[in-house]
Amino acid sequence: MTSETAETERVVTLAFPGQPAQRLDKFVTAALGTYSRNRVQGWIKEGRVSVDGKPVTKTGFLLERPSTVVVHVPPLLPANIEPEDIPLDVLFENQDVLVVNKPAGMVVHPSPGHEQGTLVHAALAHAPDIRGVGGKHRPGVVHRLDKDTSGVIILAKNDQAHQFLQAQFKDRSTRKIYLALVEGAPPTPTGRIEAPIDRDTNHRKRMKVVPPGRGRPATTEYRTLETFPQHTLLEARPLTGRTHQIRVHLAFLGCPVAGDALYGRKKRTSLPLERHFLHAYSLTITLPGETEPRTFTAPLPEDLEHVLAQLRGQTR
Repeated sequence: MTSETAETERVVTLAFPGQPAQRLDKFVTAALGTYSRNRVQGWIKEGRVSVDGKPVTKTGFLLERPSTVVVHVPPLLPANIEPEDIPLDVLFENQDVLVVNKPAGMVVHPSPGHEQGTLVHAALAHAPDIRGVGGKHRPGVVHRLDKDTSGVIILAKNDQAHQFLQAQFKDRSTRKIYLALVEGAPPTPTGRIEAPIDRDTNHRKRMKVVPPGRGRPATTEYRTLETFPQHTLLEARPLTGRTHQIRVHLAFLGCPVAGDALYGRKKRTSLPLERHFLHAYSLTITLPGETEPRTFTAPLPEDLEHVLAQLRGQTR
C-alpha cells in the first residue's frame, strides 16, 4: 500500500479469503491497520467501500465468501486547524455556546477539498477556547448545515456544553424550522413524510429514499406558507437529522427544492438562484445551565428575499 497524503485520495484493494465470515467494518479496520473502526465505518456510510465492484453502505455487511474489497481512503485533514479572521453573523453568545447565522457557500468544518474558509476556521478566530471541543477536526460542531444552506447553527464552546447540546439532537428534543421554496407543489398543503433514507450506491454524494426496512428512519413535517403559479414556499420541520433529509424528502414528493442541482429537476430554474432555496430559519434548544428552551432565528438572506419578491411581483 502507498502512504496517504494530505492532497490526494488513494485506492486500496483488499482480498477477503472467505472464511471465517466477518463484518465488513471489522475486516477493513484490521486489514488497513492504521485507522479506527469508527473512521472506517464513516467511509462505508459515505460509499467509499465496495465489495466485488458494488458499493456497500452498511457497516455490518457480512463477508461470507472470497471477495475483493476496494477502499477509497480520503485525504488526510490537517490536525492543527489554523484560525481565520472571517466575519461571523453572531446571533447569540455566552460562555457555553456560539449561535451563528451561517451564510450560503460556507462549509461547516474542514473536509477534503475544503481545508480552509470553513465555519470552524472562523469560530476558532472568534472563540479560541473552542479548539479541541468535540474533536480536533470538528471543534465545537454539534450539528451541521449543507454548504449552500444558510441559517441558524449552534457551536459548543466547552466539552460539557458539547455533550449537553449533542444529547438534545440525539433524543430529538430540539425543534428546527427551515424555509424552502420548491418547484411545483406538494400533494397536500400540510403533511408528514415518513420515508427511510440511505446513501445512493450509484452516486456517492447523493442520498435517496429506500424501501421500509432499509436505510435509516427519517421524518419531515411541512406546511404551506405561500403559493405561486409554479412554486410553493414551505415551512419544513425535520424530526430526524439525516444527511440532506429535507432535500431528499421534498424531491421524493415530486416538489424538489428550487435551485437544487443534486436533487432538483434537470431543467434549469428560471429563478435568479445561485444555490438551492433552503434556509435554517430557527432552532429551539435548551442551553447549558438553563431549564427552558430558547428559540434563535435568522432572517431570510437577501438573495432568497429577492427571489420571493420577484415571484410576488409576477402574481400581482
